[in-house]
Amino acid sequence: MSRKTAILLSAACLAVMSIIFVMNMKESGQTQVPSDLTAEEIRIIHSSDSLLRVLTIDDSLDLKVLRAQSTDLSEAALRSEDYARLAKLMIATVSHPSQDGVGIAGPQVGLNRRVVAVQRFDRPGEPFEVYPNIRIVHASDSLALGPEGCLSVPDRRGDVLRSQEIVIEYTSTARGSEEGSLQTVRDTVRGFTAVIFQHEIDHLDGILYIDRL
Repeated sequence: MSRKTAILLSAACLAVMSIIFVMNMKESGQTQVPSDLTAEEIRIIHSSDSLLRVLTIDDSLDLKVLRAQSTDLSEAALRSEDYARLAKLMIATVSHPSQDGVGIAGPQVGLNRRVVAVQRFDRPGEPFEVYPNIRIVHASDSLALGPEGCLSVPDRRGDVLRSQEIVIEYTSTARGSEEGSLQTVRDTVRGFTAVIFQHEIDHLDGILYIDRL
């Protein structure tokens, strides 16, 4: 068989396999939405089926990620299976007994993206929820000093002044919503849950709680 023939056959086989893969995905209802996440981001998201590695300040390369500014996730990224997997893994990681945390941010798992997972102590059942493209649009002048720790700053704690009420803004990605229904949502959060949000949103701007001691 000539080299040219082999190349043509190989290309034809790949084309057929791609068509079969797409057809199977459609039949099972698992069509993958194209995402503009980078190859490295996708690699991190698929690096584990259970828990993601938590970056710490003890590693110089980790610290560069923790100190970097995070960017928003596009609509394409938010609609992708990669994002759904990331959200699931972030919750699994922060809630695992090995971490036993109440919040985690994208940079802490290696992604400089504006996404956090927070335990909502202010809601029935105290669930963990994921908030992409999140920002604080208002913070009260009423402050309180309280103890904080961080999964990325091992074996340390300190007291930080935080607002007792904040208004957050984020992109709603409710599963099962109709196509085109992504919306910007605002939510008023108070008390301890508000402190968690402030701590995690700081991570998205390269700020660690030890900077605020």
